[in-house]
Amino acid sequence: MRSSLTKDLMKELARTSMTTAGMDLRLLRAHQTTTATLPILSPTENDTTCGMQILSHGNVEKVLIGGVLTVLTLLTICGNLLVVISVCFVKKLKQPSNYLIVSLAVADLSIAVAVMPFVSITDLIGGQWIFGQVFCNVFIAMDVMCCTASIMTLCVISIDRYLGITKPLTYPVRQSGRCMAKIVLSVWLLSASITLPPLFGWAQNVNDDKVCLISQDVGYTIYSTAVAFYIPMSVMLMMYYNIYRAAKVSAAKHTIQGFPKVEDECNSVDCVAAALKLQKEVEECASFSRLLKNDRKNISIFKREQKAAATLGIVVGAFSVCWLPFFLLSTARPFICEPECSCVPLWVERFLLWLGYANSLINPFIYAFFNRDLRTTYRNILLCRYRNINRKLSAASMHEALKLAERPDLVI
Repeated sequence: MRSSLTKDLMKELARTSMTTAGMDLRLLRAHQTTTATLPILSPTENDTTCGMQILSHGNVEKVLIGGVLTVLTLLTICGNLLVVISVCFVKKLKQPSNYLIVSLAVADLSIAVAVMPFVSITDLIGGQWIFGQVFCNVFIAMDVMCCTASIMTLCVISIDRYLGITKPLTYPVRQSGRCMAKIVLSVWLLSASITLPPLFGWAQNVNDDKVCLISQDVGYTIYSTAVAFYIPMSVMLMMYYNIYRAAKVSAAKHTIQGFPKVEDECNSVDCVAAALKLQKEVEECASFSRLLKNDRKNISIFKREQKAAATLGIVVGAFSVCWLPFFLLSTARPFICEPECSCVPLWVERFLLWLGYANSLINPFIYAFFNRDLRTTYRNILLCRYRNINRKLSAASMHEALKLAERPDLVI
């Protein structure tokens, strides 16, 4: 009887183990099926799903995007390189005020050489960062420093133009090469200071195997955008308004109504009254002659005011159109997205970024359009006419002065 009980117990244990094994097998199969159907997200891929999606471009799209970005980069390099060569090698252009233009060209040239190629490659492969985590911090530092230096140099140029217009007698005396060199150095040091906080732990950049994004810390974003854009833009708008107002006042001051009109003689027999009237007209003619002579001396200042107002207006307009959308997005992004990623579509970010980079392409052509000496130098360099550039510039300046002296009309 004991043996029969033992056999029944063994059979029950075997049945129980088979049931348990079957349940385990079914649970394992269900787990495998669930795992196969659900996407596997690594930490880095999870970071990229909150806005930094990797785009997939076809061959035609890659050719078009690569062609456009390559042309923008090469034109930016050539345009700013022309400015540096012109000012550094042409004697007539080696003026302290042009040091700022060289600094602007160097900043824009640095963007084209050290930043644009890596952004172009990243955009061609859909937005994925492939240059490593260490170089990501270096790249962001270069990008922020060069863009900030370009923007702040535009701000300093606007201040320089304003002082040159409002204080034409005293400001050129104070404007020495050493003073300009100190200003340029200060601009670059201030621009570099914006790049230091992420490198020393205040605000860490978003940096992994697929994403390279500047820090989204709210405090750092407000500080960097204010120093790099909003304060310089406010100063530029203020300077433009003051120069425009000065040019408008000068236009009213230099407008001449014409020669004094001789009134019809009355049928008067009073010789004394006629003589006094004639003397008054002679004095008016002499006063007009002196006024015309003084205005001829000041016409160069007046035309310089007009040119400065027009140049600065186009510079401020182009600067605002290129950079304002990007910085508005950069300021708003930490408040609407998570701190470790971007929730803005990648194509929007890239388009606004390249719109800002386009300002580095426009700057050298704006100054060349309003500066006859730069235009002449560009043309001679591009046509390989390197000899006698200074003599040609001097001859052009003399010709302009002679034309100015021969044209007494000042009515605007």
